[in-house]
Amino acid sequence: MTENDSNTSIDVIEDANFSYDGYEVVRGEYFAHLYEPSITFNKCKVYLNTACLKRLPDINYVQILVNSEEKKLAVRPCSEDEKDSFQWCSLKRKPKQITCRVFFAKIVHLMDWNPDYRYKLLGKLIKSGNEYLVIFDLTATEIYQRTIQEGEKLKSSRIPVFPAEWQNQFGLPVEDHRKQLQVNIFNGYTVFGIKDKTRTNQEQQDTITEEIKYE
Repeated sequence: MTENDSNTSIDVIEDANFSYDGYEVVRGEYFAHLYEPSITFNKCKVYLNTACLKRLPDINYVQILVNSEEKKLAVRPCSEDEKDSFQWCSLKRKPKQITCRVFFAKIVHLMDWNPDYRYKLLGKLIKSGNEYLVIFDLTATEIYQRTIQEGEKLKSSRIPVFPAEWQNQFGLPVEDHRKQLQVNIFNGYTVFGIKDKTRTNQEQQDTITEEIKYE
């Protein structure tokens, strides 16, 4: 405890017998994440949200890299002149949907996804050497199903469906969660959590609107 802590009126119970055995670290996907970097695959288009742009504020062009074995996707900043680069935002630095029929089909095939559904994945900003990248785990996805009822148009659900193997768990056991982090460190990656500046009410509303616009 610090000196300030000792002056507070909060009672702290000492428990030398506490153990993390049996606890699971709840997956971040289960919480609201309007301000987290995300990528969405939907109707032959890919979309990177405002939070991605904010993590890399001076970047206009990127490359997308896919690790088929580890089922990971990386967004790598690059210059306009680099091969396979594309502009991931508008001139006013607003996110935009990018049509990518072949890429969409290849990801759907790789992950055995339903091409009629919408898939959203959360990402993390990492640093590898002198490079910053946004990394997405293709196996940890929110799935928004579409259904057709007789006499009605195709409708998108606003309730996500998660992978079946998550059904009977909140997340990884604490020790497995720690080991997963250690693997990232051993691979030379450092995970960054960058706090955004205080948002105005309008910015918050724009972000919320953005999340539901591309259903």
